[in-house]
Amino acid sequence: MKRVYNFSAGPSVLPLPVLEKAQKELLNANGHGMSVMEMSHRSGMFTDIIEEAEKLLRELMDIPDNYKVLFLQGGASTQFAMVPLNLFCNTKKADYVNTGVWSKKAVSEAKKYGEVNIVASSEDTTFNYIPELDESKFSPDADYFHITLNNTIYGTRFSKLPDTGDIPLVTDASSCILSQVYPVTKFGLIYAGAQKNIGPAGLTIVIIREDLIGNAMDFTPTMLNYETHANSGSMYNTPPTFAIYVAMLVFRWLKDLGGVPEIEKYNIEKASLLYDYLDNSKLFKGTVVPKDRSLMNVPFVLPTEELNKKFIREAAEAGLVNLAGHRSVGGMRASIYNAMPMEGVKALVRFMEKFELEN
Repeated sequence: MKRVYNFSAGPSVLPLPVLEKAQKELLNANGHGMSVMEMSHRSGMFTDIIEEAEKLLRELMDIPDNYKVLFLQGGASTQFAMVPLNLFCNTKKADYVNTGVWSKKAVSEAKKYGEVNIVASSEDTTFNYIPELDESKFSPDADYFHITLNNTIYGTRFSKLPDTGDIPLVTDASSCILSQVYPVTKFGLIYAGAQKNIGPAGLTIVIIREDLIGNAMDFTPTMLNYETHANSGSMYNTPPTFAIYVAMLVFRWLKDLGGVPEIEKYNIEKASLLYDYLDNSKLFKGTVVPKDRSLMNVPFVLPTEELNKKFIREAAEAGLVNLAGHRSVGGMRASIYNAMPMEGVKALVRFMEKFELEN
């Protein structure tokens, strides 16, 4: 069967060379006579994999030595609770910027453990922009400041990071990690579900500054304490071994391409191609304020719901799949993560041009 162009927001497209390598090694990984899925996570064979994965990620993101890299489970959604459980260590206050569904869920979890100050929100126009931040509304004694770096559902991103001074900046980077250069030192903690730009679902990456570890609330469950995982090298329990292995292959692939600076240029080219078409179309319309447009997730609509459904159906028939927008907003959304080739975006634009002529 011919492979389709998969515009899913996650789990999402993976690099073809990575899939082929994983397929080749599925029964016999690196000459060990067994699959990675069969290896003991405490064996030397798997230790080599997780150590290479961490080494490559540190290189790709220029992660300093005073940050720990953790390979966890539970998705970004578990991080919504882990962050306050571990970082509410002084005033039990935190500042949050509300830019969509995922930040709202993060706020909801944090409120269970402390006080949350919403410093800004874009809910007034269905989150189609990043709100301006007024530093006078920041809490001077907050334990941390939380943003969602890229908003998968709405197609917005922070192009400028807030200056939070000595207060740790925390971010959910699930849908933009490794897509462009972000200085890790600007953050106290970065977390990301893997299933968009890193690998299969089941793995969550946490990059945390060491001074933020070891201050968890007394009632924090052992598995939700960053110190547990930092002290055990992400081996306190069985980690998602196959997902870590595939992530390692993705990191190798990205390094071979020239790293994050090179993929950022490529991502800008892909996004520009699609946004340029939307800006000049008489039928299709992008939904995001231009200055806040995501490089990863591009939402757009047609004049009627009937046309939206027709477009999604006919696009799928043409091998352009998973273009339906999130159920909460409707319309269409093209997720063009690192592994989406330029050819896929060109094919989408050609199909949109054809659809526009016919409708």
